[in-house]
Amino acid sequence: MTQGEPPPRSPRSRPTMREVAALAGVAIKTVSRVVNGVPTVDPAIVARVREAADQLGYRPNLTASSLRRGDGRTATIGMLVEDAANPFSAALTRTVENVARERGVLVLVGSLDEDPARERELARALVDRRVDGLVIVPAGRDQSYLISEQRSGTCMVFVDREAGLLDADAVVSDNRQGAVTAVDHLLRAGHRRIAYLGDRASIPTAALRFEGYRHALEVAHVKCDDEIVRHVEASEAAAMAATEEFLSLPNPPTALFTSQNLLTIGAVRALRALGLQHSVAQVGFDDFPLADILSPGVSVIAQDVEQLGKQAAETLFRRLDGDEAPTRTVTVPTRLIERGSGEIPAAARQNRL
Repeated sequence: MTQGEPPPRSPRSRPTMREVAALAGVAIKTVSRVVNGVPTVDPAIVARVREAADQLGYRPNLTASSLRRGDGRTATIGMLVEDAANPFSAALTRTVENVARERGVLVLVGSLDEDPARERELARALVDRRVDGLVIVPAGRDQSYLISEQRSGTCMVFVDREAGLLDADAVVSDNRQGAVTAVDHLLRAGHRRIAYLGDRASIPTAALRFEGYRHALEVAHVKCDDEIVRHVEASEAAAMAATEEFLSLPNPPTALFTSQNLLTIGAVRALRALGLQHSVAQVGFDDFPLADILSPGVSVIAQDVEQLGKQAAETLFRRLDGDEAPTRTVTVPTRLIERGSGEIPAAARQNRL
């Protein structure tokens, strides 16, 4: 084999640093210095090494490299969300990714499907892969399984929901007040039969939104009627079925408060299928794509997803940088966006009957 000719190797093996060195005609240590960005290497040698690496298709083993670093960092963080396909989860992930990218850190993402067992499984899998930190939207109410990892130095921040049985930083929306604002808005439009359609009550955010719903009714001296309250699986199909059931009652609701974005979408579909989108009012919790171009537009309580993700990521990186201040929970306000559906007066439904 002569210099400039790639050394023979198995077609299934990955190119090695030794092969790059042989092709570039330099020592393995020189290749290592180039790969690690040591600034004192002669530019001509750097160019030669990089050309050899490109020719072979060589990629450095970042995991092995991290094990040789003094701080043991891998330049990766793990992120666990409810469902990566959900618009809220997708927007949250992208914001965390944007912050991480500025620091040269890769984000590894997993979906929990509101399954506490899957949360434990994926969190441990990420820790086993030596991620530097975790951003978690918890599915369960008990995160004490992470205490030993936290003591071992794994930094973690919880977003959208606080951790249970674990002292950790969290960034959450003002779920209870957001729900109060939504129901108050419908009450001001004259509604007294306001149905609640929410996620499973075991989910902390769902519980807070239901609490806000009940509180707003109580303050207005309106009875919370169990006949028009449903806690269902967060799916469009479940929301459509529940909405159709509500509206088939002898005394149907004149308004809906849908407390999760997929449930809001399902309720919108049901109202349109029944031809009631202009006579039954609706306010949803969480914005979603195209909500503003429907007729009527869907009024929502919007979470500041960008701020949630940014605060969570920045908090995690502060911890990774050595911040030892006491843990805290940051609450991000929500806002009402009026688009038409939440402004339909109670009289519209009554006139239709």
